[in-house]
Parts: sequence; structure tokens; C-alpha cells
Amino acid sequence: MAHLNYETRMPLGQAVVDQFLGLRPPSNKIQATYIWIDGTGENLRSKTRTMDRVPISITEYPLWNYDGSSTGQAQGRDSDRYLRPVATCPDPFLGGISRLVLCDTLDHNMRPTETNHRQECAEIMHQIRQHRPWFGMEQEYLIVDRDGHPLGWPKHGYPAPQGKYYCSVGADRAFGREVVETHYRACLHAGINIFGTNAEVTPGQWEFQIGTCEGIDMGDQLWLARYILHRVAEQFGVCVSFDPKPNVTMGDWNGAGCHTNFSTAEMRAPGGLTAIEAAMTGLAKTHLESMKVYDPHGGQDNLKRLTGRHETSSADKFSWGIANRGCSIRIPRQVAMEGKGYLEDRRPSSNCDPYKVTGMIAKSILL
Repeated sequence: MAHLNYETRMPLGQAVVDQFLGLRPPSNKIQATYIWIDGTGENLRSKTRTMDRVPISITEYPLWNYDGSSTGQAQGRDSDRYLRPVATCPDPFLGGISRLVLCDTLDHNMRPTETNHRQECAEIMHQIRQHRPWFGMEQEYLIVDRDGHPLGWPKHGYPAPQGKYYCSVGADRAFGREVVETHYRACLHAGINIFGTNAEVTPGQWEFQIGTCEGIDMGDQLWLARYILHRVAEQFGVCVSFDPKPNVTMGDWNGAGCHTNFSTAEMRAPGGLTAIEAAMTGLAKTHLESMKVYDPHGGQDNLKRLTGRHETSSADKFSWGIANRGCSIRIPRQVAMEGKGYLEDRRPSSNCDPYKVTGMIAKSILL
């Protein structure tokens, strides 16, 4: 924490907080933190309740309500919205037997709210379950001060040009590693299927990878990992930006994406490269539709990032190639050599909804 301990970044009363979180919780009580996506389709909210025991299954967690008028999901005159638990994991912050509980958001008629895309994704995954769809998502993000300025950047001017920051080591080029390593360990504690992490091309930019996950589990795990990242950053007094191209980085800097890896049982089997190449037909046909759902603002965020420069493809043209990071879809060199494996969709933005992305990929290729 030493590198982040200056000016206003030190969390208030940290020693006191640590003391009380170190108290052994009662054996007959747990804290369940309900987490949901708000009306932006990007931001997460949470609140915590006490329960007498850890439920055996997700269906035993009770339905709960919240004020949708304060989250952009309802009007004040009809503000009650509902939280339906869909996935849970150990809570790395409260410890013990406490749980994080990811929830669907439902309106007063118990239908999904406008920014709840999980149910539609789950239906798609159920239809294609015989194909054993596997996903992995590479989440890029930027660590910023509370004023939105990237961590490690001079307040007036720009850092040295990109080139030395990717997978870097050193205080003059790797900014925020404390946040990254704490997040990694917290995800492991929570049972999140985190594959790895690395510093990215833009200073203050990092990436973590979640997967391999099957079907709807991909979206659930990425949202939980994002929540954990926000909470970790909060404890260090900094923030996380999933904006694919913040204004301050509009110069010669790489944007942030959420590259999505996908495979089916057929693609993973010997000779699967044929199935991978055949998938390009469906992906090409749905390119424009995909671009509209690969960021929360109908494709507008991705237009800032997908310029054909900085290891990106053009937003208005579909392309694919082997080992080509300037294409819409990349087939890794090793996959081509082995004749089986997976494909990488490089189009999704860093602030994408993983339910919409994974659902779209599955629908394009298999439905």
C-alpha cells in the first residue's frame, strides 16, 4: 500500500476497520452482499443483509427489493424493483462464511429490467448446451485517481510514449500493482476462475483474464470479478475506469477492450480448425448487429477505440486472420498449428455487458 499512500488516497480509519473485520463473526449469522447492475448497464450497486445460515442452493437466497428510482431503473411513484439471486461466491472482504450474491434485476411485474440481459443470455446458452460452449474474457481497465486522471500520469502533460509499459516492471512504468495483486488474490479466495493478469500498453492500464467458463457462468464470473476490483480499488482510495477510450487517452494510446475467446467441443477436437474457420461466416453476417451490442451505448464507445490503429480492426468492416491483432477475429498462431482450439473476438469494448457479448457470439455461430 506504500505507493498509494499519499495525499487523500489513504482510506479513513483503516486500522479501526481492520480491527473490527478481524472479529470472529457469530457462528449462526452470515452477511450476504447482494450485487446488481444498475440502469447504466455498466455500474454495479450492492447492499448487505444478515442471514441465519448459508443457503445450500442459490434458490434458497430470498428475493429482495431496492429503490429503482435511485439507480435509474424506475420512477419515484413506482420505485420498488426486485433482486433475484443467480450466482454466489465467498466474500473476500468480510471473510468467514459471508457471501457475495449476484442478482438479476426485475421490475414490478417480475420481468427483467432494461439493463438485465442475463435471462436472454441464459436462454441462448440453454439452446446450445450440447455444443459445450467455452468462453474466456480478457478485461482491460485503467486505474485512475478520484478526479479521473490516470494513475502515474503527470497532472499537466503526458507520460513517455507507450512501449515500455506493457508487462512492465518498475516504479517509473508500472502504476497500481498493489491494486492488481490484491484483486487477483481476492478473486482466488472468492473462487472466481481468474486465469491471469498483466500490465497493458497504456500507463496505468491493466488486464485480468477470466475463464475458461462454460455458458452463462462466463457473464456471472466477470461481473463478480468487476465488483471485486471496484471494491479493492476503493480500499486503496483510487477508482477503476472501464471506458474504452477516456478523453485523456485520446492521443496515441491504446484503448481498452474485452477480447472474448470462444470454442465449442467440435472446435476443441482434432481437426477443429475447420469448425473455427466455418464460424467466420456467421460472425461476418452479424457484424453490424454485434457492433451495436458490444458496448452499452449502441456502438458509440467502440467507435472511439476500433479505428484500425493501436491493435484494433475497423468498426465498420469484418475481418479475420491468423495471429493478426488488427482483425475483428483472431485465430491464435498455436491454434492454427495444432489444427484445433478457439477463436478470439477482439471487438467487444472494455465496458461491454458479458451477457450480451457471449450471447451474441453463440447466436452468430450456432443459431
